[in-house]
Amino acid sequence: MNSEVPEDAFSEKFDMSLWKKVFRLAMRYKRFLIPLAVSAVAIAGVDASFALVTRWTVDDVNEINSMMDLAPHIATYLTLIIALSIGVLIFIRSAGGLANHMSHDIRRDCFQRLQELEFSYFDHRPMGWLISRLTSDCDKLSRIIAWGTLDLVWAFCLVFMIAVILVVLNPVLGLLVLSVVPPLIVISAIFQKKLLLSSRDTRKFNSMITASFSEALQGLRTSKALVREEENLDEFQGLSMQMFGVSMKNALQSAVYIPMVLTLGSVAGGVALWRGGADVISDEMTLGTLVAFIFYAGQFFNPINQIAQVLVQMQGAQAAGERVLELLATVPGISDNDEVKAKLAEWDREDRPADVAPDGGTREIGGIDFCGVDFSYETGEEVLKDFNLNVQSGETIALVGASGGGKSTIVNLVARFYEPTVGAILVNGEDLRERSLEWYQSNLGVVLQSPHLFSGSVRENIRYGRLEASDEEVREAARRVNADGFIQALEDGYDTDVGEGGNRLSTGQKQLVSFARTVLADPAIFIMDEATSSIDTETEQLIQQGLLEIFQGRISFVIAHRLSTIRTADRILVIEKGRIIEIGRHKDLMAEKGHYHALYTHQLQQEFESGTKG
Repeated sequence: MNSEVPEDAFSEKFDMSLWKKVFRLAMRYKRFLIPLAVSAVAIAGVDASFALVTRWTVDDVNEINSMMDLAPHIATYLTLIIALSIGVLIFIRSAGGLANHMSHDIRRDCFQRLQELEFSYFDHRPMGWLISRLTSDCDKLSRIIAWGTLDLVWAFCLVFMIAVILVVLNPVLGLLVLSVVPPLIVISAIFQKKLLLSSRDTRKFNSMITASFSEALQGLRTSKALVREEENLDEFQGLSMQMFGVSMKNALQSAVYIPMVLTLGSVAGGVALWRGGADVISDEMTLGTLVAFIFYAGQFFNPINQIAQVLVQMQGAQAAGERVLELLATVPGISDNDEVKAKLAEWDREDRPADVAPDGGTREIGGIDFCGVDFSYETGEEVLKDFNLNVQSGETIALVGASGGGKSTIVNLVARFYEPTVGAILVNGEDLRERSLEWYQSNLGVVLQSPHLFSGSVRENIRYGRLEASDEEVREAARRVNADGFIQALEDGYDTDVGEGGNRLSTGQKQLVSFARTVLADPAIFIMDEATSSIDTETEQLIQQGLLEIFQGRISFVIAHRLSTIRTADRILVIEKGRIIEIGRHKDLMAEKGHYHALYTHQLQQEFESGTKG
């Protein structure tokens, strides 16, 4: 089960620069932001006007002290209510539009960036962690920008308007009421850091729970086979209890903070009533002004309380914002350099000959050269050291050796999933980094040990190799890898739904579909990374029958679990600790009676003993 989710180190203080970046993202949506801000200011003005209408009405009634025409007062009050309703309608529509558009676009941009990032980015980031970035973090950020912006603009405008009105109505009493603002600022500063830290802890454990839950579901069959349900539940319960603890801590801090703000508001109201009441008795203030003062004293802290709540929410959302912006700002470690981008832009504006690739280089791949290549992963020992190899078009290169020797690393470098730490890989004599990544990888066909199928039909999964392929081309690709027979035998043939991850097909059937998908793409470079190690012998024989034809005219790299399947390879490389210790054809290596001979004969003996016991 997943134990710890990597968390990047961020500032513990309220990061204003972060929110400036977030609001710059929001500036794309001015058609929502402008009416949102205008309606918030207008609503604040209307809210501030109600007490003035009340003051006017009370003073008129108190002064005239007889039957009077209240029609102007009623009409004014109704006008304010209508204006308030229109403003609320506008801001709800604007805030909803901003939240939905921003959530959609941020999630799309994050997903696009994830597809651009190199494989090393995913080596130490669990799927649950990444899913949390694209779901809850994006939603949280978009909501706080939309509704938080509305509340902050409305609250700050209302606080300013009320403060001005209080001072204008009675400077002394107004300043007395406003005297509680400094302690409110101090209290807010103290609680901001506490709430931010507890919010981050909550997000961290939430990501860990998501990752654990995802991993548990993916390994459900293994857990059941090993009767691990109770242990898995205990591990999940441990994470859940930690999440419960930090969530309760965060809730308790909020529960203490908000009542303190409300208490200060009550104190201000008491001051207004005490001093204002004395002024009314001494005729230094009208009764209507006192009523307005008491109303404002109570109302004054409503927007301040709202500001405090939004700041608390922003503290919680800051962790989400940090992670989303960190993902969006991540620069792919493997991408086209500036020169390649310039060539691509130039060729986009000009007609390009058929034999010229989009980056201006030769379209055909005639050879691949490893030149003094060293490679190390971000963490771990050096995998390859001064590795050199030349492969020409039409050659099939088989890689054998013990696990961890560097075989998969070699083909990952060929595919440019990773780049050399030292040295270079040349394609047609040019550094691979000087060629377009999209062009090069579109010439790759990779079949992995564990095939992955997408939800949909068999036909759709094969066509994934080349989306514009016709039904006949799809079927021809299946025929070439001897998959057409089992597909036709399925209930709905090529239209059969493969299920999530292809779970309605056997491992061998999934691998045949995966082979057909790769063949349909017609790649110049064909890579098989132990693609037949997890399938039965019968399926492997079906695949082997089509491979000789498929390999013709291509550069092919084969990592084989069963050595009997690579006897026809042009060259067999025995890899040990990142170096080539033997190289040659099958018969030549067998004649040398070296490391390959020992591996081959040992495997034959194991297969013979296994067949005898069977």
